[in-house]
Amino acid sequence: MSSPSTTTISVGSGAAARAIAMAQRPGAGPGLFWLGGFRSDMTGSKAMALDALGQERGLAVTRFDYSGHGISGGDFNAGTISRWLEEAGAVLATTAGPQIIVGSSMGGWIALLLARALLARGTPAHGLVLIAPAADMTHALMLPGFSPEERAGMDRDGYVDQPSQYSDQPYRINKALIEDGAQHLLMGGVIETGCPVSILQGGRDPDVPQSHAIALVTHILHDPVTLTLIPDGDHRLSREQDLAQLRAAVLALV
Repeated sequence: MSSPSTTTISVGSGAAARAIAMAQRPGAGPGLFWLGGFRSDMTGSKAMALDALGQERGLAVTRFDYSGHGISGGDFNAGTISRWLEEAGAVLATTAGPQIIVGSSMGGWIALLLARALLARGTPAHGLVLIAPAADMTHALMLPGFSPEERAGMDRDGYVDQPSQYSDQPYRINKALIEDGAQHLLMGGVIETGCPVSILQGGRDPDVPQSHAIALVTHILHDPVTLTLIPDGDHRLSREQDLAQLRAAVLALV
């Protein structure tokens, strides 16, 4: 079986140009297309589990790093949903045939936005697998947690640094990310995907609560949706039993 090849593509122009690194495993369709979360990269445990599944089943797999993430170029602090969505679309355009889009956390939001764009073009995704999907995260999950002092600091400095259980360094949340997110909010109306949707959600997720996943389901009215609640699962859903659930969800759509 062939190994994945790692290449870069240029996205954007002029000062906004950035080199986006992607790893692509050749194989049959439907392809598996990975979208990571905020500050994650394409070598994480879920991304690699997806790649291993592709190797085992002879399926094409595409993974990549958003700008400012992993080995891609660009400044993380310039990152916005618009910017990362543009990169996801550019990488998706390098694939062939229908794709199962697998998005984790913020990647789940971007997956839904990609699916909407594909449907509008008449080439819907083969399916979506969303892991703790952080749809509308800037306004539904980030802003509500800001203290008055943090809101004032963001207005003054253009960013706020928050401690994270996933890193020794605080996560910087930029005002541009929040403001840009308002252009991409989905949960104010019906969400159209044009394909089956499978959601995996941890019951002990402190970052994307299960109530958020349930609310998301109520907005997907015209496409089949399966919500699998993993009662003792956290946000990462990276234990062996969680990865087995991911594998099963993908194979059900294959």
